[in-house]
Amino acid sequence: MSLSRSLHPTLLFYLKLIGIFLALYFFIVGIGGMGHAFKLFGREFAEAVLTATANPITGLFLGILATSLVQSSSTSTSIIVGMVAGGAISLQGAIPMIMGANIGTTITSMLVALGHIRRPSELQRGFSASSIHLSFNLIGVALLLPIEIAFGILARTSKLLAGVFEDMGGMRLSDPLKAATAPTIEFLAWAVREQPVLLLTLTVVLTYGMLVAIVKLLRSLMLHKLEHFFDTHLFRTPYRAMLFGLLITFAVQSSSIPTALVVPLAAAGVLKLAQVYPFCLGTNLGTTLTAILAALATGNPVAIMVAFAHLIFNLAGILIIWPVRFIRNLPLRTGTALGDFAARKRAFAPVFVLILYFLLPAFVLLLVHFNR
Repeated sequence: MSLSRSLHPTLLFYLKLIGIFLALYFFIVGIGGMGHAFKLFGREFAEAVLTATANPITGLFLGILATSLVQSSSTSTSIIVGMVAGGAISLQGAIPMIMGANIGTTITSMLVALGHIRRPSELQRGFSASSIHLSFNLIGVALLLPIEIAFGILARTSKLLAGVFEDMGGMRLSDPLKAATAPTIEFLAWAVREQPVLLLTLTVVLTYGMLVAIVKLLRSLMLHKLEHFFDTHLFRTPYRAMLFGLLITFAVQSSSIPTALVVPLAAAGVLKLAQVYPFCLGTNLGTTLTAILAALATGNPVAIMVAFAHLIFNLAGILIIWPVRFIRNLPLRTGTALGDFAARKRAFAPVFVLILYFLLPAFVLLLVHFNR
């Protein structure tokens, strides 16, 4: 009897651990399924929108809207690369769109944060964590877009780097995470007969269902031990957290998934906002490395230029913002303020996401369209 009692907590612990990994798997399936659903009825729309104009400000909002629709900066960037290569837009016109894609890609972590809307304390931490990433990208765009419009530094530097690497060729990496989740996503799409609305509804429910499961399972485990592991290993210093974000993003070939996964950890109190911040900067760099390898593999000089422009933009943002304490602290302060306000006025969070990622870009595009 005593033996069974001593084994029971251990068995329960491992069952919960298995449950966390299963929930993570289906959580990632849900995110991938949302992207697949948006591709079914959104990719053509995004491509049509991107052809509208090469005005820098409009291009910025085009990038935000297109990336928000397809839930992936990699997808919207690939559309931009193809259009630049086809001569539809110039390299200079593509760079503001890439900046917009950097902002738009933060929508996934924002949507994950909304999954905590019923618990104000978790919403405060989760929304703050996702807002830090958004705030940093917004500040980077505010600083670098005017410089790019005036001097074209990113375009010139990317052309220079593309010339250096033009004859190097490239390589394609296997994507084990995509390989593991793709059959399940395809099955879900088949089950709803490739109907985008049904698939989107199903995957949204799946994503938030798994999010609730992950949070409950994490809360039931010994969080102080998990927090100690993060503090002493993966997130011990800002630069280690940044490197970890870069490596995991490079490994899964997506920035949305790592940033979406740290939001529940931040909401549960496992990660501090100061730890999430540099991690997100690492994911910014990691997603550009994947794009560079893909561009080098194509051997297309224009694709290589766009990929390098994406890298230079993110690297320059870190080099400008991170060393200066006052500027470095702005995303933390802004994210914390937004999280505090969202916890007090919970309706603010979904309205904020709706306006920033959809209504404001759509309004700007319509305004430009009717003034043409």
